[in-house]
Amino acid sequence: MGGPKRILIVCGTGIATSTVVARKVEEYCREQGIEVIVDQAKVMETLRGVEDYDLVISTTQLPAGVDTPSVNGLPFLTGVGVDQALQEIKEKLSAS
Repeated sequence: MGGPKRILIVCGTGIATSTVVARKVEEYCREQGIEVIVDQAKVMETLRGVEDYDLVISTTQLPAGVDTPSVNGLPFLTGVGVDQALQEIKEKLSAS
């Protein structure tokens, strides 16, 4: 297994909601024994490229052309579908 997995968490402003999601994702990965580096950004910053990341988690629509595997981050804010989102994160990180 290589180094830590790199996750980019994006929201509209790169501050509020991405921080909530980042904390939950970091905690989950730690519990699962998955070493991660988590960065946060504004969704528009993904236009510059996200190929250095193993996974993008977004609370908003990603721009067309983002080819990095992604997971919908809204369940972390609404509380609906969190377990499914966490399982998807684990699967996509395992595949990368």
